[in-house]
Amino acid sequence: MLRTIGATTGLILVLTASVSVAKQRSEVQPSAILTQQEAQRQDFDWGTLYTYYQKETYGTRDGLAAVAVIKPGWEIHPPHQHAEEEYLMVVEGQGTWHLNGRERAAKPGDMQYAAPWDMHGVKNTGTVPLRFVVWKWNSKGIVPPARPK
Repeated sequence: MLRTIGATTGLILVLTASVSVAKQRSEVQPSAILTQQEAQRQDFDWGTLYTYYQKETYGTRDGLAAVAVIKPGWEIHPPHQHAEEEYLMVVEGQGTWHLNGRERAAKPGDMQYAAPWDMHGVKNTGTVPLRFVVWKWNSKGIVPPARPK
């Protein structure tokens, strides 16, 4: 009888753990390939944002994987800061990077990394749309630094 109870208890624990893992997996971004047509499109005065992924992954939360297309002479917003780490990569057009009070030219192939709370941004200073890819996230298990005073 003890053997049966032990086996039953073990089976219940295995099933409970399996359900828990399955639930965790359903709450995170599964592997996927999306086309631009499948991304969520939002149009603004400054241009267009294509959001591809915004769901948690196994290691990240508060994430964003997107492409922004900024009209000439515009920026999404003035230089800003936030708790998430962020990479930006220009793929078309020209502009100006802003990073912690310094500015420099932004051209295709350039990439900017902004650590948490660093002041950053990009503005289209060219004559054609500026397209950039953005990846922004907080890591699970690592508390973002507090906002500086």
